[in-house]
Amino acid sequence: MSDSKTRKARLTLAALGVLVVGALIGGGVTAATMLGGDNSKSGKATPTPTTAEPSASSGGQQAAMTPDKARKLVLEKPTGQKDGLSTGFSKGPVGAISTAVYFWEEYAFLDDQKARQQLDAIVSPDADGYIDEQISEVRKLREQVGLPPSGGTPAGLTFDTTVNAVRATSLTGTGGKVVQIWINYDRYATKADGSPDDSPLKDQDTDLLLKWQDGSWKITNEPQYWEKRSFARAYFPDSHVSWADGWQQVRHAD
Repeated sequence: MSDSKTRKARLTLAALGVLVVGALIGGGVTAATMLGGDNSKSGKATPTPTTAEPSASSGGQQAAMTPDKARKLVLEKPTGQKDGLSTGFSKGPVGAISTAVYFWEEYAFLDDQKARQQLDAIVSPDADGYIDEQISEVRKLREQVGLPPSGGTPAGLTFDTTVNAVRATSLTGTGGKVVQIWINYDRYATKADGSPDDSPLKDQDTDLLLKWQDGSWKITNEPQYWEKRSFARAYFPDSHVSWADGWQQVRHAD
């Protein structure tokens, strides 16, 4: 799964003795896909940075609010695990957000076989060709860091992805059948000797389109929804503009 800022930033992979350079999962240079790759259809885009403040007419407590000051959005607890992913989220907006967050934190972005299993489980059957596109991106990343194109994560090397905040909007009106979810996240590596990542990925951004289908939320890239996507302002925890744009910090349920 591709993400321009990830290949451009240092993914650490220090256990491999290499740096990831180029364009991988989530964030900042140019649109790739919704999860990475070709930006023509399946959608990854860069949030628009801003330093502007709300106008005086915004007024009051709402204008002074920031994502860091606001109440955190508590994610739903999954009710199960299947195909390497958490499952059992509700049909509502919090269920959609929870699906997106858990998926992104669990996604095997460096293991093409596990990634395919996960994508087979969560990608809509209407997203024609999407899974193969994402697996191609995983394999490109593996080759960039000196690994065979197919295989698992190198022994002893682990990654932790933490979602900080989300911005969710409905693409189908009040029905909320299809939603776009922007995700801001950090990614850390732990080396084979147990030492931490010297250059973790921080403040990365990506977006997903999810639709409610056959009793669960599925990732899609269908053109009729893709055309309705919006582009988020850059996420800053202490920014009034980020809050006004809809960014909310998230917290896993206890």
